[in-house]
Amino acid sequence: MAGSSVQILGTGQLLRLSRQLRAASGTPIQRNMARRIRRAAEPLRNDLQSTMRNLPMRPQGRTTRPGGPSPTTRPLRATLAEAIRISVRTSSSPGARVYVDKGRLPADLKFMAEALNDAPGGRHRHPVFNNRSRWTNQYVPALWWDKTVRRHTPRMQAEVARVLDDVRRQLG
Repeated sequence: MAGSSVQILGTGQLLRLSRQLRAASGTPIQRNMARRIRRAAEPLRNDLQSTMRNLPMRPQGRTTRPGGPSPTTRPLRATLAEAIRISVRTSSSPGARVYVDKGRLPADLKFMAEALNDAPGGRHRHPVFNNRSRWTNQYVPALWWDKTVRRHTPRMQAEVARVLDDVRRQLG
């Protein structure tokens, strides 16, 4: 996963604008800018969450033994989807970041979104219910995070450029 987050940064433009906002003490303008940048990133976050919730995960072919019930009631895809967050900054290094908040995940799932995205050929190998003597493969669409981000990038960049133009006009 290219990081495990995506950032909207027009670094030079955003930094200059951020300095102008601080100099003009434009707190309402700054809040408006942050709200609009967050709004530009929300469709990406929602699509990433939806993609995660509906991510097809197919097991390797079964042998003659059927699988049993899961030892945990925690739904993997829903848990990972709920941890996808947006962070917006208008001060130093301004921009928006869509990321997997590892603090909202149980310890055993902290790197799961990254592992599922980076699985070579879409193959994720893991122990069966933490039994390190039995391993299995699960197949997921390769680079699901990266492909979703790529689809949204042009729209987000255009929206952030519109926000920057509007704020520049307000600062006059």
